[in-house]
Amino acid sequence: MWIPTEHEKYGVVLASFRGTVQHGLPLEIGDTVQILEKCEGWYRGFILKNPNAKGIFPSSYIHLKNAHVKNKGQFETVIPVEDSVITEMTSTLRDWGTMWKQLYVKNEGDLFHRLWHVMNEILDLRRQVLVGHLTHDRMRDVKQHITARLDWGNEQLGLDLVPRREFSMVDPDEISVTELYRLMEHRHRKKETPAPASTHHLFVHVKSLMSANVGEELEVFFHIYDGRENRPLSERFFVRLNKSGLPKSPEKTERQCTLFVDLGSSDLRKDVYIVVHIIRIGRMGAGEKKNLCSVQYRRPFGCAVVSIADLLTADSKDDHLLKVYTCNTESEWYQIHENIIKKANSRYNLSGSNTGLAVALQLLHGDIEQLRREYMVLFTRGVSITRKLGFSDVIMPGEMRNDLYITLEKGEFEKGGKSVARNVEITVYVLDIDGQILKSHMAAGSGEPGGDEYHSLVLYHNNSPRWAEQIKLPIPVDVFRGSHVRFEFRHCSTKDKGEKKLFGYSFVPLMQEDGRTLPDGTHELIIHKCEENTSLADCSRYLKLPFSKANLPSNNQTLKGTKESFWITSFLCSTKLTQNGDMLDLLKWRAHPERINDSLSKLKEIDGSEIVKFLQDTLDTLFGILDESSQRYGLKVFDSLVHIINLLQDSKFQHFKPVMDTYIESHFAGALSYRDLIKVLKWYVDRIVDAEHQEHIQQVLKASEYIFKYIIQSRRLFSLATGGQNEEEFRVCIHELFMSIRFFLSQENKGSSPVAQTQAVFLRTFPAVYGELLKIFTVREVAGFIRETLGSLPTTVHADCPLETVKLQCIAKTVESQLYINPDSRCILLPVVLRVLQAHMQEQRDLVMCASILTSMLSLITKEENGTEPVVSEEVELIVESLLGVLLRTILEISNRPQSAGPAMRLQFQDVTVLLILMNTNFLFSSGRVLSHQGEFVACLLALLRQMSDRHYQKLLQAFSNKDDLRDFLLQIFTVFRILIRPEMFPKDWTVMRLVTNNVIITTVLYLSDALRKNFLNDKFDYKVWDSYFYLSVIFINQPCLQLESFSPSKRKKILEKYGDMRVMMGCEIFSMWQNLGEHKLNFIPAMIGPFLEVTLVPQPDLRNVMIPIFHDMMDWEQRRSGNFKQVEAKLIDKLDSLMSEGKGDETYRELFNSIIPLFGPYPSLLKKIERETWRESGISLIATVTRLMERLLDYRDCMKLGEVDGKKIGCTVSLLNFYKTELNKEEMYIRYIHKLYDLHLKAQNYTEASYTLLLYDELLEWSDRPLREFLNYPMQSEWQRKEYLHLTIVQNFDRGKCWENGIILCRELADQYESYYDYRNLSKMRMMEASLYDKIMDQQRLEPEFFRVGFYGKKFPFFLRNKEFVCRGHDYERLEAFQQRMLNEFPHAIAMQHVNQPDQTIYQADAQYLQIYAVTPIPESQDVLQRDGVPDNIKSFYKFNHIWRFRYDRPFHKGTKDKENEFKSLWVERTTLTLVQSLPGISRWFEVEKRELVEVSPLENAIEVIENKNLQLRTLITQCQSRQMQNINPLTMCLNGVIDAAVNGGLARYQEAFFVKDYIMNHPEDSEKIGRLRELMFEQAHILEYGLAVHEKFVPQDMRPLHKKLVDQFHLMKSSLGIQEFPAYVRASPIHFTNGSPRPCRNSVPNIISPDGVKSVTRRSVLSYPAVNRYSSSSLSSQASNEVSNITGQSESSDEVFNMQPSPSTSSLSSNHSASPNVTSSAPSSARGSPQMAEKHKHSRENACLSPRERPVSAIFPNPLDPAQVMRPTPSSWSLDSVKESAPSFSDSVGKLLCPPVPPRPPHTGNLAVHTTMPPFTPSPTECQSASLVSNSPVLSGSYSSGISSLSRCSVSEASGTELPAGDHLPHPLPPPTTLPNSVSSSDEPIRRENKTPPPYSVYERNNPRRPVPLPHSLSIPPQTDPPALPPKPHQLRTGSMKLDGTSDPRVPRPRPLPRKVSQL
Repeated sequence: MWIPTEHEKYGVVLASFRGTVQHGLPLEIGDTVQILEKCEGWYRGFILKNPNAKGIFPSSYIHLKNAHVKNKGQFETVIPVEDSVITEMTSTLRDWGTMWKQLYVKNEGDLFHRLWHVMNEILDLRRQVLVGHLTHDRMRDVKQHITARLDWGNEQLGLDLVPRREFSMVDPDEISVTELYRLMEHRHRKKETPAPASTHHLFVHVKSLMSANVGEELEVFFHIYDGRENRPLSERFFVRLNKSGLPKSPEKTERQCTLFVDLGSSDLRKDVYIVVHIIRIGRMGAGEKKNLCSVQYRRPFGCAVVSIADLLTADSKDDHLLKVYTCNTESEWYQIHENIIKKANSRYNLSGSNTGLAVALQLLHGDIEQLRREYMVLFTRGVSITRKLGFSDVIMPGEMRNDLYITLEKGEFEKGGKSVARNVEITVYVLDIDGQILKSHMAAGSGEPGGDEYHSLVLYHNNSPRWAEQIKLPIPVDVFRGSHVRFEFRHCSTKDKGEKKLFGYSFVPLMQEDGRTLPDGTHELIIHKCEENTSLADCSRYLKLPFSKANLPSNNQTLKGTKESFWITSFLCSTKLTQNGDMLDLLKWRAHPERINDSLSKLKEIDGSEIVKFLQDTLDTLFGILDESSQRYGLKVFDSLVHIINLLQDSKFQHFKPVMDTYIESHFAGALSYRDLIKVLKWYVDRIVDAEHQEHIQQVLKASEYIFKYIIQSRRLFSLATGGQNEEEFRVCIHELFMSIRFFLSQENKGSSPVAQTQAVFLRTFPAVYGELLKIFTVREVAGFIRETLGSLPTTVHADCPLETVKLQCIAKTVESQLYINPDSRCILLPVVLRVLQAHMQEQRDLVMCASILTSMLSLITKEENGTEPVVSEEVELIVESLLGVLLRTILEISNRPQSAGPAMRLQFQDVTVLLILMNTNFLFSSGRVLSHQGEFVACLLALLRQMSDRHYQKLLQAFSNKDDLRDFLLQIFTVFRILIRPEMFPKDWTVMRLVTNNVIITTVLYLSDALRKNFLNDKFDYKVWDSYFYLSVIFINQPCLQLESFSPSKRKKILEKYGDMRVMMGCEIFSMWQNLGEHKLNFIPAMIGPFLEVTLVPQPDLRNVMIPIFHDMMDWEQRRSGNFKQVEAKLIDKLDSLMSEGKGDETYRELFNSIIPLFGPYPSLLKKIERETWRESGISLIATVTRLMERLLDYRDCMKLGEVDGKKIGCTVSLLNFYKTELNKEEMYIRYIHKLYDLHLKAQNYTEASYTLLLYDELLEWSDRPLREFLNYPMQSEWQRKEYLHLTIVQNFDRGKCWENGIILCRELADQYESYYDYRNLSKMRMMEASLYDKIMDQQRLEPEFFRVGFYGKKFPFFLRNKEFVCRGHDYERLEAFQQRMLNEFPHAIAMQHVNQPDQTIYQADAQYLQIYAVTPIPESQDVLQRDGVPDNIKSFYKFNHIWRFRYDRPFHKGTKDKENEFKSLWVERTTLTLVQSLPGISRWFEVEKRELVEVSPLENAIEVIENKNLQLRTLITQCQSRQMQNINPLTMCLNGVIDAAVNGGLARYQEAFFVKDYIMNHPEDSEKIGRLRELMFEQAHILEYGLAVHEKFVPQDMRPLHKKLVDQFHLMKSSLGIQEFPAYVRASPIHFTNGSPRPCRNSVPNIISPDGVKSVTRRSVLSYPAVNRYSSSSLSSQASNEVSNITGQSESSDEVFNMQPSPSTSSLSSNHSASPNVTSSAPSSARGSPQMAEKHKHSRENACLSPRERPVSAIFPNPLDPAQVMRPTPSSWSLDSVKESAPSFSDSVGKLLCPPVPPRPPHTGNLAVHTTMPPFTPSPTECQSASLVSNSPVLSGSYSSGISSLSRCSVSEASGTELPAGDHLPHPLPPPTTLPNSVSSSDEPIRRENKTPPPYSVYERNNPRRPVPLPHSLSIPPQTDPPALPPKPHQLRTGSMKLDGTSDPRVPRPRPLPRKVSQL
């Protein structure tokens, strides 16, 4: 039976549990679980990170932990009873774990690894804490390390700042808001700006000396040197190096490492240096040979210098290699470092190029204790301490030092009878009073232990040596008296076996007889002669002698006159000994009572460090004198005491204050002193008003804190001694003293008067007295003193009076004192404090201090909340009454102050009241953080509001005497709340503070909304207050810190547990208030639509359900008022766009608007509500529009996210842009998105598409002078200027996109404008630009793009792609496989479909993404240019691939039984034609397919097409060869070889077998014409081959002759296989016509057989009825058909078996351009056309070979003179493309504006042509010229050109065919003309289909200006009998006429939705 657990509530999983049992809960090791029930070894519960999944698990897998249970029962929460740091660590590491993995995914490797190290470090520290074996100090350090690392990680990951106190997290509910703010501010500042350390230390680690010539031991001395004052700042650090230059004791690190301690900030200057002196120990001369002499000398070696400032910038981890210098002459050794610093190069040089001292140098900052904690290893391993000379900047009381530093300066010696100067060595000893040498008290420097003696340097042959060597004598204080130092001088001979011979000595006693030590400074010592060591054994003998020349009596001329002297400099650093005689006199006052007066007077002149050394003794002396002679010396003692007290205020001695405190508490014994001290103090106070000089009195008042301490302690001692006698007398004295103080404080003075300054001095020290008074007086008595004292200050305030600031400082200290903490005294002091505060805040003075005081006051209120509720309530009431209003005004005032440093953040509200002018506020920020005091005022306001109860709010609201005051108050507080909500109010990681703020705001708003309802509704309605309220509510709900969805689950759970979802609370409040408004709702329509819409976009179901009905209400009220809700609609749409762009809203939200069923809670969806209304139709229409807009906006927002590919962004923007134009008619939005799309195209380098996009805006403008306002990046300018700028930009982009033909049109239009204004300068430039574009067309190569059809199927695609198919223009060099890969990269979750069939509904509705991709072939519109002879390929290529509406895809299949012997019998082709909504290229690289047409091509029709295409290709190659366009003949060779060779092997024979047999003719009588046509084409092919072989023979190179012979032989075989002995009569009778050597295209018109509704399901069509435009291209004599057949049938027969006519080397398959196989998505690459790897010449010829089939259609190759009935006479073409409008007026408006670059007109034909026909009339294509007989056609090449062999291509024939007959006298060679294939499709179908199409808004509009004539190519020259066209008139003369032409369009043609001319402002 399951029993609820009592104690087993919380545990940690010890081992993973799979949960395989029934109801089992899977557990991972380390999970924490909450246990609900238990049963026989099993627990039931849940994992804390997923509380919804409950289950059972074995109890043995769980380690139980103690836990504290809150809210026992169903909703209980469990908190583990453990150290809060551990709890925080665990939860934080869990959060980090998830984010840490994401860092890896985002490729942020650096942070990933750093965080990993920190996490491991925290885990190690956590183990240490959990083990619990740490000492208290170590535990503190570990916790500090943990929290520091947690904070670092949180900051790096952008997590919240955690408020802590003593390393533990703080619950914001348990402390006041002000205290919380202080904690946050403290942590934030600590994080931002660590306080600069005042103390610094230099770490030195000597590594080695690198030198080629060491060979001797070395001594290295480091010290810090002040280059400005030329003196050492520190003692020396001493390291011994061995002969290799390495430290002698490597195991003892303290002998290699030191810390130069206590450097002040002033020591880190450029002119402070580290100086290194190196001394060698060895022979006298460095190069001397080894001799028997074993004596070693200390000799100079070198010196190095480095500036400390360099270490501040250098990397501390790097070792430094110091250059070592030597001096040129030894006599200058003492100043070598100065010479190096001064760069006196002549006096020193480098010791050697390789000599250098390797040292690690590092500056450390902070006090020494801090360093011990941070660099523990350093101190445990061992490091010597090198001190400063003298005391540090701050002297610590416990510091013990007694160091005497002696510097051996110089000597003057006589030769002593020698011919050369001496080599002098000094030996130094310290001897005690008994003459014994003191052991180990002679230190050359730190690092090495002290020795018994010290040997100086030896300078070679120098009688005036200068050593400048410093030695340290750490002599104990008790040994100091009587000790002396002896200096022995020896000559070091280099001859006499190195003997050192004594020749004199000097000495100096360390202390004088009166107790003073040897004074600091330089001493000239007498050198006493002595040659025997024994004579120095008894020191008493020489101690009687004089030691210094300064001390010699004047009569002792003998010693004074001697030339020999020795100079030393001494410096004592002692905390116990003094060199000051005055100090000694004062301390020994009893011995000399007569000197007391002088001694007291001289005390002020004594150095402070001397006084603090003897602080206790000095104080005892002063109070001793006071007790004995108070009458005589009372005033002097008082002054001395004041001097000492003020001395301790100095920062250098401030640490001695505790010493004085200890003295007062423990050692002070002056029980009677209080009387004298009070008397003298009162005497001084009484004299203040009259005194002329206030300086001394101010010094007295500065010391008043300690004077009171002495007074109180003296009184307490007296009371203890006497049992409390004279109590009343003492109280009277104190009262009198305070009366005197109050009198002098009450004096009114000008701000700068001396008395005012004295008052300020007293107020600064006064609060320090409170604590002392409390030791004797009661709390209330002391509070009374203070209230009266502060109350006596003058009330009149001068703005510039410094006293006011000091008064406030005094109040601040009062509030922070112990006295104020007591509630009894607080109630007395509070009114005084509030009065002063209110005065300052009203005048906006000293706001920082006011904030601090208020913070302290409000912090106390929370602390006292539990015990004394009534008291707290009264205090809150007082504070609210006095300060709430002024506090609100202060926050507004601060926010309103401009500050240049920070960004000005302007609030967006329109209140007009004087108070709320403050709402247009500029926020104050200092480097991203709000100014501290503003934050403190905010915290105070929040703390105050949090303390307010119902009663307080009632009293507050009742206190307003009239409605205006209440209104102003509400406006004020709502404004302040809006300021508090701003994201910039607090730093971004202060989430804790923001949540507290929001909690306070919502509580307050709930109270104030009642007041709003009661006072400002119905007839008292006030719009401003309500508007302010609603704005506040909206901003509140939309705050980032309340969007719980964006938080981690753990953070969300914590917030919901603590505060709930505050957005829903506020939403309910909005709804409730809205319902109360009644008819006043109309005031907020449409103003509040945007804000409320913003609220509904928050993805919180409950909130949405509350807010959606408000929209229904708004629509209802608006309908009642105006009969429609256009305003609501407009506002909704505008706001939706801006909000979605900001990233708000989601799919659910769209459904909420649109869905019929109720989604959440009690509210139905908006649509459901609307359906019940009378205005439901317009309402439902609005919802439908909004929903469609939202679909597009959501897609747009998702696509614009960082990292999305450009293709998606562009497609989405196009979808949205079209929606704004066609459905919403929102012109400004439309133009904005045009520019967004333009920027996207430029970024993606889609220059052509960018041009088309910008053209959309260009077309909205006219050539007028209307002024346009500034808009986007456009300045204010006229419409003409903006259109001109747009034209130029578009031309530039067309140029970059190589779309020069389009650029030419715009150039012409601009040129016309310039001409009309006679702006010939710009006209000239424009003409030159136009000319340059023509040059580029002719000279530059353009790559021909591939086109791909892409289907996006499945619900997971964005709305603008979902279940739609598009055709996409590929990038340069992009083939099918590359395109497929790109699409799969763009949609990584998509599945590529492996077939080309249309998908079924299961795919459409699937919850996935499916991509179907295959290549398609473009069907050009501009046939006229393509059919012309002599038009260069680079011109034709433009028309083949631009302005394409339709695309084709062919799929071969077998119908019926497949004949394995001859597959052609059953090989059909399924042809799909796709029509786009807009032509390519356009504003996008892809457009949606609008219509699909599916037809089937019979095998016979297929055969006809194949042979037609091959014939066309052959003719083109022959023409190119004849006209020398081909650089080599290989393409023709290969083409001939392919056709002839394949034919021999049975190619054409297969057609004969299939279609010319009796069975076929009998079964298909309807195909007789087609069979005849096929036969004609085969004969024609043979004739072309014969002609081609003749041309080939003429140009074939010698090495190809055998191949040519073979071809001729095979051709004869081919002819005989076809049964051709000679060509038929109709072939012979019609010689082949080549104009300029090229076949002349012409067309026959065709009967209209197919009905106009040819879009029905699959139709069986004969070749006669098949529209040539839809014809597909395939290789008749290649392996393509075979491959397709084998793919379809599943067989893999060789292509030779199927088609024996293929060109043998070709491996080309069906081109990916068109007839892709069913497994299209993985087919081989399509043609390598334009491949950049090809040599230029081969590329050219190869492209010619490849593209030639596209040049002209099959049915238009030769004229057919035998069928004159089919000929229609052409009429001359107009030069203007406007002729389209004349020929097809009904179509001119919609399509006539399509960009069609200018083409030359076709030359009119002469001769008498019969113009009668039996065929139905046809309508010309809309892009056709005026001549109805010259209908264009669409030739398309599709097929691979692989391995240098052209695959034979299928070609297309246009929808409407005409015949073009050349003059007969131009036929030079006999060749059979082709029989024209009639076309059965009505060309009127095309205009009918496109009449209803909205014209693409982004096409380049056909300009209405007439075009100037262009010279004809030579091949198109007009026969002389034809009159040339007349020159057109000037553009401005014709403009009106051409405009009228445009007006003739048929009104029935649908136009695009017109845009309002609002654009005039844009």
